[in-house]
Amino acid sequence: MTAWLGVVSAEHVRRGVSLSIAQIGHGKRAGLARMKAGDNLVYYSAQERLGEPPRLRCFTALATISDEEIWQADEGSFKPFRRRVSYDLSARPVPIDTLKPLLELTAPPNWGQQLRRGLVPLSDHDFALIHHAMRQGEP
Repeated sequence: MTAWLGVVSAEHVRRGVSLSIAQIGHGKRAGLARMKAGDNLVYYSAQERLGEPPRLRCFTALATISDEEIWQADEGSFKPFRRRVSYDLSARPVPIDTLKPLLELTAPPNWGQQLRRGLVPLSDHDFALIHHAMRQGEP
């Protein structure tokens, strides 16, 4: 099992939660194809709405990839690729600054540049810290 960090605006994360789907990289297939059933997905939202202030900089959702199927949705001129996921509805947003000193993800200088890829693997250590914080210490 692997953990992933998907970088998506909070507005789009909420839509994904309501539809029980994951969508990465503006609907591209490649990121979704890297994930396997049972993998964990943490969404990080640098902002509330794509391309607009204010900066949010929070972990915004936790999910588990449900199966191996990737499909293409049809929303008129937009045809994004998606996967089914099971969201942890008890998870709460957590500002990255509260965990930043503890995360391996944020240890290197210029750590934020890797987030531009839209999907990055998370270490077991980082996933456990984020998961615990988002579940507010629940077992």
